[in-house]
Amino acid sequence: MTPPERSEKLKRVAIIGAGPVGVLAGLYFSHAGWSVTVYELRGDLRLQENRALGTGKSINLALSERGINGLRNIGDEGSALLHKVLDETIPMVGRMIHSGKVGEEAEAQAYDSVHGQFIRSADRALLNMQLLDALEERENVEVCFGYKLSRLRLNGDEGAEAELIRSATGETMKVVADLIVGADGAHSTVRSQLQRYSKMYYEQTYISTLWCEFTIPPHPTTGDFQLSPNHLHIWPKQTQMFIAIPSTDKSFTSTLFMPEPLFNSIKSRSDLISFFDEHYPDVLAILGEESLCDQYFANEHLPLVSIRTGPYHYSDRCVILGDAAHAMVPFYGQGMNAGFESVNILFKHIRAHPDDMKTALQAYTDERQPDAWAIVELAMRNYDEMRRGVTKRGYLLRKWVEEACAKWVPSLGIKTLYSMVSFGNERYSLVLKKAEMQAKAEERVLGVLLLAGLLNLGWRVGAWKAVGVGFRAGWKALTER
Repeated sequence: MTPPERSEKLKRVAIIGAGPVGVLAGLYFSHAGWSVTVYELRGDLRLQENRALGTGKSINLALSERGINGLRNIGDEGSALLHKVLDETIPMVGRMIHSGKVGEEAEAQAYDSVHGQFIRSADRALLNMQLLDALEERENVEVCFGYKLSRLRLNGDEGAEAELIRSATGETMKVVADLIVGADGAHSTVRSQLQRYSKMYYEQTYISTLWCEFTIPPHPTTGDFQLSPNHLHIWPKQTQMFIAIPSTDKSFTSTLFMPEPLFNSIKSRSDLISFFDEHYPDVLAILGEESLCDQYFANEHLPLVSIRTGPYHYSDRCVILGDAAHAMVPFYGQGMNAGFESVNILFKHIRAHPDDMKTALQAYTDERQPDAWAIVELAMRNYDEMRRGVTKRGYLLRKWVEEACAKWVPSLGIKTLYSMVSFGNERYSLVLKKAEMQAKAEERVLGVLLLAGLLNLGWRVGAWKAVGVGFRAGWKALTER
């Protein structure tokens, strides 16, 4: 890492937030020839003491095509970073649906039974560290940890100004850049400051569900995975669910999602054991009572938030990305993927307007806002599907019909909603419209088939009745002669 040059020839970008999206943005700007400085509130998660404090703690990430495409287009030779990242992921070919009963075989549901496409499980902290290492190898890049943004001034003559406080000393410093990028998460300070300059719409929704993280360790004897390593495991329970995602160390990062009142009702270790014995006895058998209780009462029970806002920029001075612009609940596995895609979309417009940042940022907002709102909506809908829809016959029938059409009549263009979201790069807003139109068409087709079936059944019943009437009449005529 070399400190950014102060040459007038280099444009300067200050990025607030060193999570995966912020660091990826830094890589894009660096490869485009900008001088890059990244400011992060927390400590460097590559240091063991910061990881021990939970700096990188998160639900494991699902990496799919949109996120992969974001890594693919950084500009590095041979997409070297992408291949390095993929080497540390685990393919997940589908969902594994568990009833919860000990000894009962789970049901596998492929994500894509037509083309065999899959998503990947990625460790968030490891991915973040890989991106940071790649960024710090670049020239004219500096990453500063322990800095808190306090204020933005976006109308200065010199450029966009950021006022930051160094956590260790309380010292205040001023940074001037051509562009400030906010990638500082769902509770973004950049976004709140941006609202002082732009007439922003802002909507924040907390759902009634909380989440608590667990770790299912490798098998104590064999050291191997205790569940299938190539599936996202789900225990759907209508109003709640438990999931498990594989990790490269052969453990599973697992999460309990359920309504806050249910969390509040579990007050003791015996309450928790009774709850899991009723709903997730096989999980209880794997984890054991002691580990289950230790993790449940030690780990936080955290809320889930969705955010829809816009516009995403102000003039040519400031833009927001990732959760700062479009935080979503994690049930479609698209949070990071959407964030990476946003970086890619932003740079598509910067490249198209290299000397007109104001036009580039406006074009980014115009394209990205409807797509971000669409995936926020889809993520919310998918919670219902994961916790109860995956076990319903209607869902399974619809999935079978869509996959059969994709395989045998591809010219119809019918695909599952999941495959359109996870295995392609078509705009989220268009995917949502297609899915809604497709659902209406499927309802009409199924209605016609049902009507035809009923008519056919009616004809057969009527024919048999006619035969019966004829037989009785003939028999009566013969016996009365």
